[in-house]
Amino acid sequence: MTLVLAKLGIWMMQVTPVLAFFQEAAPEDFSMLGMIKKMGFVALSVAIILALMSIYSIAIMVERFLTYNAAKKQSREFAPKVAQALKDDRIEEAINISDRHKKSHLAIVVNAGLQEFRAHQMDSQISGEVVEASKRALQRATAVKMAEFKRGLSGLATIGSTAPFVGLFGTVVGIINAFQEMNKQKATGIGAVAGGISEALIETAFGLVVAIPAVWMFNYFTGKVEAFQVEMENSSSELIDYFLKRRGAK
Repeated sequence: MTLVLAKLGIWMMQVTPVLAFFQEAAPEDFSMLGMIKKMGFVALSVAIILALMSIYSIAIMVERFLTYNAAKKQSREFAPKVAQALKDDRIEEAINISDRHKKSHLAIVVNAGLQEFRAHQMDSQISGEVVEASKRALQRATAVKMAEFKRGLSGLATIGSTAPFVGLFGTVVGIINAFQEMNKQKATGIGAVAGGISEALIETAFGLVVAIPAVWMFNYFTGKVEAFQVEMENSSSELIDYFLKRRGAK
């Protein structure tokens, strides 16, 4: 009997540390709200910064999407109308058509060239200087419209490239807090580091959630802007050809 009790005592001494570990590893609240409650001041500040970056990027995405769609839609309506007007040498009508399509990038560019050309169309002879002036007007209008199309895209690029690092900063802070908590409690159980690890996980995930859509939409919008630039340059070239033909007809 004494031998049995002795073995039981030794077994209890071996099992006690294991039980203590699992007692320390009490169930943690790893829900989103639970992890946010565990955040310290720095981690919470990082989360707020990421939230503001996300809101700003979403606002840019919506605004640019609506702007590009409106430009595309109006340009589709504008192109055949102005082409027919110029084919019939109705420059005044072509200008009026472009004035009615303010959101069309093609209308803005064509209008600038036509306005410059109209000022000299009654001359007995259209000189090369008039054509060059019209070309410069087209180039200026294209440059201004390109700058307008690119507005906000640099913000998306910045958010897409920096949000992961902001999240990584929160991750580092969370891990440091985890080790500090472990040292303070003099404990080795998972419960001692759960709070810090949860901060690290949510900050990393949040940074990626903010960055990935920003990068995707930046690349998508950049492709759109490049396509618009090609369309404006082609329209400018066609309009210059029209001016040269009018010059030869004089």
